[in-house]
Amino acid sequence: MNPMLALRQYQKVNGAAQTSEASPHRLVQMLMQGGLDRIAQAKGAMARNDIAQRGVLIGKAIGIVGGLREGLDLENHGESLAELDSLYTYMSRRLVEANAKNDSSILDEVARLLITVKEGWDSVADPAQAV
Repeated sequence: MNPMLALRQYQKVNGAAQTSEASPHRLVQMLMQGGLDRIAQAKGAMARNDIAQRGVLIGKAIGIVGGLREGLDLENHGESLAELDSLYTYMSRRLVEANAKNDSSILDEVARLLITVKEGWDSVADPAQAV
């Protein structure tokens, strides 16, 4: 994961607050949580039939997933990260489809996938904490 890309993506979606002291590991956690939050909010917008807000929130979720994907170090670890890269691509496509079809079950699917990835990431020790 490229920490600077993660930082820029998080700041783009959530502003500069909380990022100045966060480790790269923590930034990725924050991005993933932000993606889950936007998906949940988009699901609420769907329930309210708020089409404009749904589109904005799904767009933000797509941006977060894209930021996570861009942060993958495929040049140095391409083989080991290829499946995760494909999963992020799949999530983005499904989010677009959820918006087009107004389908909250697709949002649930993407949220479950992102939760699985986040749980894996959360289980990895933060290298900054080992110092």
